[in-house]
Amino acid sequence: MIDPHDLAECRRAIEHGSRSFYAASKLLPRKVADPAMALYAFCRLADDAVDLSQEKAAAVLSLRDRIDLAYKGTPRDAAADRAFTAMIHDFDMPREYPEALLEGLAWDATDRRYANISELRDYSARVASAVGAMMCVLMGVRDADALSRACDLGVAMQLTNIARDVGEDAHEKRLYLPLDWMAELGVDPEAFLADPQATPEIREITRRLLVEATKLYERSEAGISRLPLSSRPGIYGARFIYSGIGRKIAHAQFNSINTRARTSGREKVGLLGLSVLRTLGSAVLPQSAILHARPLPEVAFLVEAGASKQGVASSGWGEGRGGAVVGILAQLEQRDRARNAAI
Repeated sequence: MIDPHDLAECRRAIEHGSRSFYAASKLLPRKVADPAMALYAFCRLADDAVDLSQEKAAAVLSLRDRIDLAYKGTPRDAAADRAFTAMIHDFDMPREYPEALLEGLAWDATDRRYANISELRDYSARVASAVGAMMCVLMGVRDADALSRACDLGVAMQLTNIARDVGEDAHEKRLYLPLDWMAELGVDPEAFLADPQATPEIREITRRLLVEATKLYERSEAGISRLPLSSRPGIYGARFIYSGIGRKIAHAQFNSINTRARTSGREKVGLLGLSVLRTLGSAVLPQSAILHARPLPEVAFLVEAGASKQGVASSGWGEGRGGAVVGILAQLEQRDRARNAAI
């Protein structure tokens, strides 16, 4: 069980660091909301540790060690780590999921760029769909169809985040826009990073990202009907709040350079009300055939990890997809040693 004091610390971290999830979590039942707070606090703080650090390689390697300690049952002495460890124990969380998140954050640390939308979905699968799959586990749902649609929602939310943060990322010299789209529209990546402007071409790329996200939001809804009825309003809430951010971007003519889209508190309340109504409808309407659509190829490994193991967590980096992470971590360790030697 998660210690109440640790849970309170996690809740405070989420309230200030991830307001959209915090709002949606108010509609989740306590037995799901509490471990979800532990999950999101650990993931959010891990993302911030890498994103905001001047020493990204060291931050990723530290996160690797924190995950190791959590799965050994000996967490670092911090509220988020202790709560995350308790969540792993209580729900037999497959280790492949935090490993996938770690891999995505390692890609961030190496300033990886994405050749096309498929590679961007690969990234989104790791930093967002892995969290969506973990949420399914917290709700006691592990069937492949539900996991596939949860992963759709994760990719959609991450594409929305990328579309919202085009300007903020560019000013930090980060680039997540598909390089083939940039080449097609005549946008030079280095020139854009040197002087980010909301040109018609950049707005078009932002629009395309949101078109991709919208398709996946629509697919994801079919999976919500597989969740326990008490959990559906919270997941609908997350879906509507994030897609609402996309609508704000569209209203600004897809300009994410000079503005940052966000939903107001009043708008969140309205969207949460819509979530309750949609839940009532989902309880009486027949299931959509979209529920059984094949998973995106980029998220298939996440679906397999949850559906095939039925909660049996792997025990080390050499098992499951852990081996896929080892190579990039070795690169980061080499970079970290070289940096330390140069100091």
